[in-house]
Amino acid sequence: MNVKSVRHPGLMIVSFLLVLCFCLPVSLQADWRNQFDEVKIGVLSGENEKDRIRRYKMFGKYMTKALGKKVKIFTASSYAGVMQAMAADQVEFAFYGSSSYAGAWKEMDGKIQPLLTRVTDDGSTGYYSVVVVKADSPYKTVDDLKGKTLAFGDPNSTSGYAVPYYNLKKQGYNPEKFFGSVTFSGAHETGILGVYNGQFDAACTWMTNDAVGNFQRMMEKKMIPEGSVRYIWKSPEITNGPFAARSNLPKDLIDDATLALFRMASEDPKAYSEMVDKNQIGWIAVNHNRYAWIVTMRDDIKKMKRARGN
Repeated sequence: MNVKSVRHPGLMIVSFLLVLCFCLPVSLQADWRNQFDEVKIGVLSGENEKDRIRRYKMFGKYMTKALGKKVKIFTASSYAGVMQAMAADQVEFAFYGSSSYAGAWKEMDGKIQPLLTRVTDDGSTGYYSVVVVKADSPYKTVDDLKGKTLAFGDPNSTSGYAVPYYNLKKQGYNPEKFFGSVTFSGAHETGILGVYNGQFDAACTWMTNDAVGNFQRMMEKKMIPEGSVRYIWKSPEITNGPFAARSNLPKDLIDDATLALFRMASEDPKAYSEMVDKNQIGWIAVNHNRYAWIVTMRDDIKKMKRARGN
């Protein structure tokens, strides 16, 4: 499968050129189907279970039709659940954040292959970690949170933990010493709900821009009132996480699944819009080099923790 850039509505996106894909009879393209009763795709736990299942229900049906084999969506209560399932060959593909991908890459000794990542309507392929507080709170900057409670998300979350922990510490805000207490909420939505309900003074989550992000989505879903929270800190840009595959899968399966996801917006616009954020316009191809800095950052965080005796 070769990849090249093409211009589409003023933006650069990636188009796949498939040699002979549409010329060969299905029987010659589908050898991998004899090896699998179903194909499992993992989804991380950043969103509550009910909404996560709803968002990916039509995607599962689309992929089942596109691949000609039953596709099952795999969920777990933590990011580690999806990472461990792939390492144990229990799922074939997964949608990862950058940090969870890096963790899976380490756990699987590099036997994982990033395939595609998201591109948004402004041409960007990244997002940000933000520290969110209640809108009517007195907190204006991180300095105002000294001695207060900060909630990280999942330990394997990029924007919910790795990036804010690493960057806050580099900026002189040692989380274990600067804040009164730090905790893990377990998920992005749980952290924001904790801020809104007064359980935490601040929480870390993700945001693409001022219109698109976790807390904006929660407002749209009426989980919290409009304008009830705001952010006071934003990280450097984070590379969007990949749709990734186990490296020990048949190449034809990897190619078929990659093409199906890439073509989803045109083949099944309803399923596509249900699954992705409103500013996503498609996908671009990626490889491990894009995430090498995340692997290094995770290693640095472990060194920081060992240095303080944890």
